[in-house]
Amino acid sequence: MSDAVKVLMINEPSDLGAAFRATLEHDPALRTIGEEELAEPGAACVVLAFAPEVGPAAVAALRERAPQARILVAFQAADAAEIGRFAASGADAFVARCAPAREICAAILALARGLPLHEGDAEAPAPETMAAESLGLTPREAEVLRFLSAGFSNKEVARRLTVSVRTVETHRLNLRRKTKTGRLKDLVQLARQIGLAPVLDSEARPLRRIAHEAHRVVPH
Repeated sequence: MSDAVKVLMINEPSDLGAAFRATLEHDPALRTIGEEELAEPGAACVVLAFAPEVGPAAVAALRERAPQARILVAFQAADAAEIGRFAASGADAFVARCAPAREICAAILALARGLPLHEGDAEAPAPETMAAESLGLTPREAEVLRFLSAGFSNKEVARRLTVSVRTVETHRLNLRRKTKTGRLKDLVQLARQIGLAPVLDSEARPLRRIAHEAHRVVPH
């Protein structure tokens, strides 16, 4: 397929298994390439780099060599500071390397198309969920992070999740401990980098308000 997304895997780990490469190479929307093809014009290109085998310095060199390519870093475990270093070096997005091959392929396609990672394949579980889990975040902590990245206060998050403010504060403390950052702006940046979409105001409306509006339109 001439318009298939080109994929260059850098430092593919030996424990990745043949099944991963087979899944990638049998996907008609993707085409694996060698380094000699990296700078060639044509279809969109995504570099899949595996950390820690590939570090921020290597990503920076890749970015300088192929500024048109998108760089997806697959990691085993990382904190906010490490992800920040990769992002500063030129990484475009992140995914957990323990994710199933099909989900990583979906992330590659989404990145090549300029879509949020969770929109790459509607049938596959969201890759950003795997990234959050690799950071040690629980689903609830990831949900709180989505609210925080949208600018909601602790009180607003508590109201929308129907939990206490103290519970939200506990989740924030856990987020800071697990990501090793104490600044809200770093948490917001982290959410963006691992593909956690901020909560939209329309999806975060309080249940009581929705119920009240529904009651108003019901004819008597």
